[in-house]
This record gives sequence, structure tokens and C-alpha cells, in this order.
Amino acid sequence: MTRVLYAGTPETAVPPLEALLAAGLDVVGVLTRNDAPVGRKRVMTPSPVARRAEELGLPVIKSGAYDDEAHQAVTDLAPDIAAVVAYGAILPSRALDALEHGWINLHFSVLPAWRGAAPVQRALMAGERELGASVFQIEKGMDTGPVYKTLTETVSDDDTAGTMLHQLSISGGALLAEVIGDVSQGRIVATPQSGEPTYAAKLTLQDGRIDWAGSAADVAAQVRGVTPEPGAWTELNGQRVKMQGIRQVHDAADPAPPGTARLEHRTMTVACGVGRVSVERLQPAGKKMMAAADWARGAGQLEQNTVVFQ
Repeated sequence: MTRVLYAGTPETAVPPLEALLAAGLDVVGVLTRNDAPVGRKRVMTPSPVARRAEELGLPVIKSGAYDDEAHQAVTDLAPDIAAVVAYGAILPSRALDALEHGWINLHFSVLPAWRGAAPVQRALMAGERELGASVFQIEKGMDTGPVYKTLTETVSDDDTAGTMLHQLSISGGALLAEVIGDVSQGRIVATPQSGEPTYAAKLTLQDGRIDWAGSAADVAAQVRGVTPEPGAWTELNGQRVKMQGIRQVHDAADPAPPGTARLEHRTMTVACGVGRVSVERLQPAGKKMMAAADWARGAGQLEQNTVVFQ
């Protein structure tokens, strides 16, 4: 039976690991990033993949970079193929050349679209309503290798980067297991990527700042893409206000300046460059997350349209 090494780190990479095992593949070990500080107390914590692998009784290799020690540990496991899902470190040539069937990656886009660290987030921010996943052969370039198989999933108005990543990790995990079986049996050949690539840079905190000057559709798309991380936010009186559950409710021009909030039928809405969005929840500085309408009812200025988010 083909011996499989699994490389992954975040929570999104857990379902694909479970999919490989459910498919009956011989997973001989897991490669993941080192423990990292978590929370206010900065407690050193294993990655989600490390925790799940340990629960499953799998050998775990922890490495922040694919160094000599990691290479030797991988070699000792004697895998024939490696499956990668968001491992988070660059693989050198000696790693790529060491295994009979190489390293195969599950990437959350239909390549060559959205190569890079945040494909789902960037695609949602761009307003795309169909996302995908690709299983491809890793080579030296970033997400440039030939593709074995792809799939697509439809985005609903309620979906965010968090929900779509979870959905794609499940369907993509099944696809990854299928491809590994095909590769090990010589039943499939990867096809070179074609078309103009786009790129998905890692998100920063500034990506979460809502641009009220954009259209209502653009604002809703931006918020879907930055939820749950880094999170959507705006400013009021120089203080940051976090927002969740934003939807487009009007697409016509609004006379109020962008960022102006008001109550409409017990719902808080905010004017955009074109149209308005509803806001389900918000968190003022120093307070807990609350229903936006409750906050709005307590802000008497809304009646005169004097609350303007920046």
C-alpha cells in the first residue's frame, strides 16, 4: 500500500487529514508547524493538525521550516507521496525530489486563479459567487504545478470565508484522497495550468476596514471575505467598532453620506457609496458584541442621521 505523509497546520487542514484516513490510505505521519503562542497569556499550543494527529495516534513532525532535522524525520518515515494542505512553509527541492510520487497540494481555488495565501478570502472580497479547490503537483513555483482535479462550490449570501473554507476543506479533502489513490495506481496525469493567474496575498488588519465609499455589494463582499479573520471594522469618533453580518439591502443611490447609519424597520442600516447595507451585530470599543439594532436604539443621534462611521 502507498505510504502517505500528510503536511498541514491550521483547523482547515484537519478535515482533509480525516478524509485520507476514512478512504483507507496509509498515513504514516504528519508534518506540521511548531507550537505557537496563543491567547493573551501566549501559551505555547500545538497546531490543530498536530492535536488531531496525536489523537489519532499518528507520528508528528514539528518544523517551522523544512530544515535538515525535518528532512531526516520525513525520510525515516519512508513515504511514497505527500499530501499538503496549508502547511505554511516552503518546501525545498530536496524535499520535492525525495518521494516517488512527489508532493501533492490541495489549494482552495481553481488554479491559476488566486495563487497564494488567502485564495478564499480574496475571491470573496472580489465578489465571486463560485469558489473552488484544486489538487495539483507541487513544483518550485508558488502554486504553479500541473493540476490533477478541481471542484467548485456556490457561495450563498450567508457564507463567509470561514464557512467556505470549512465547506471546501471537506469536499476538497475527499478530492485529495481520490487523487492520491489515482496517482499511486498510475490512473491519472496532471494537466499544466492555463490562463492568466491572479494572486491572493495574506490578509492584514487594514483589509478589514470597511470602505463605505464602495457600493453596497462591494461592502458586503469585503465583509464576507474578512470574516472571521481579520474581521470587519470601522471607526466612530476615532474608536474602532467591529461589525458582523453585513448584507446588501438597497442598491439605489442614497442621499446620505457614506457611513451614515439609521434605523429602518428595527434594523440598523448604513449608507454606502451606492446603496445601503444592514448590520446584524457590532462591538463598540471596550464593550461586548451586541445586536446592532439594540446599539442603534441606544444611540439617539441616529434619529437625526448624525452617526457617521468612518
